[in-house]
Amino acid sequence: MMTSNRIIILGAALWLGNAHVWAGGLHLQDLEQMALASNPTMAQVQANLRAAAALTRQAGLYPNPTVGYYGDEIRGGSYGGGEQGAFISQSIVLGGKLGAAKRVAKLQADEVETGGELQKQRILNNVRTLFYEVLAAQRMVEVRQSMVTLAGDVVETSRQLGNVGQADRPDILQAEVEQQQAIVSLRQAERNLEASWRILAAVAGRPEMPAATLEGDLEAIPELNYQDSLQTALHTSPELKLAQQNVERAQASLVEERRAPIPDLQVMGILAQSLEALPTTGRQTGLIGGAQVGVQLPIFNRNQGKIAAAKDEVESARAELERVKLRLERNLAGLFRDYDSALVAVRQYKTEMLPRAEQAYRLYQTNYQHMAGAYPQVLISQRTLFQLEVDYIQTLESAWQGALLIQGFDLEDGLSAPVSVGLSRP
Repeated sequence: MMTSNRIIILGAALWLGNAHVWAGGLHLQDLEQMALASNPTMAQVQANLRAAAALTRQAGLYPNPTVGYYGDEIRGGSYGGGEQGAFISQSIVLGGKLGAAKRVAKLQADEVETGGELQKQRILNNVRTLFYEVLAAQRMVEVRQSMVTLAGDVVETSRQLGNVGQADRPDILQAEVEQQQAIVSLRQAERNLEASWRILAAVAGRPEMPAATLEGDLEAIPELNYQDSLQTALHTSPELKLAQQNVERAQASLVEERRAPIPDLQVMGILAQSLEALPTTGRQTGLIGGAQVGVQLPIFNRNQGKIAAAKDEVESARAELERVKLRLERNLAGLFRDYDSALVAVRQYKTEMLPRAEQAYRLYQTNYQHMAGAYPQVLISQRTLFQLEVDYIQTLESAWQGALLIQGFDLEDGLSAPVSVGLSRP
């Protein structure tokens, strides 16, 4: 079988037609760290976390007191009299409303934190899938380069055979056409590699990063089991965790709305200077004090509408949790279908088709060297071997894409906006 080492020897690690050169040496871990440091959505996640923490602090703060001027029966002229001074009033929050509001804010902050975990998973998944896409594209360029070399050998051999009368003009033209087809395929593979690299660099937050050779094992596909993967997803999927937290927050919001009609105690104290003359002495009364205590009666507005809406939000959140769970199971089933199919094909290529194609090529080559076979048979068998290698690379890439999406809970697009639930301010 043709090994990856042999392919690397056959290929040249150079993007033809542009100034990008593979500097060599980037591993998956390098790109993951780069993306977590440079992808702008991670900065958004940190800002969202700080905002959520600030709103949690705000939700637990007590209402500010009110101070002001107090005047009553103010008179002027020669008669004088009246009262002037200051007052201070304070709302005493009752019914555990502050605690309920703080709990809602805390649960919102927890959702934002889970949203950050989800965004991190998106970025890592995107980087990983693009890493193996570029790795496959690198290998494809190498195989296509080898096919161009082979096609050039065929043209040269055909021309030599034509010079000695063993090949006709149509044979030479056909060989030249195949050479041009191989060159076009190589150019397309190079453009595909260049585009894949640019996408990877953008997701990593480094679009200006020059192209580099990626180091990785394209054939080390992880072995996954459906039931194990399903249980892992149901227990650790950030999407499912976020949906569960949404239910808890909706329930806490319902408690908050139910406590909202409980009246707060309104307390006010007054200290004033009374200019009224005392009837016995004729002197001014002096400092006097007063107090007011009251509550707002929940007669007409008992928060009925918001309570009813909060109940419906709880039901909606529960239904959303079930929807996310079912969608996760559905998507996982589809991913495993594609992953299992690709894995079957990979094994067939690796253990059956490629070894037989290489053996056929070696036999035809040996026969030709011993004058027992025709050279076109050697070329056809070699061309078949290379084409199978192309198909093998594409199948390896498909298997990797499926495995990574399964392991990453089908989360993609590392440049999508992170979840910012709970950051709306009242």
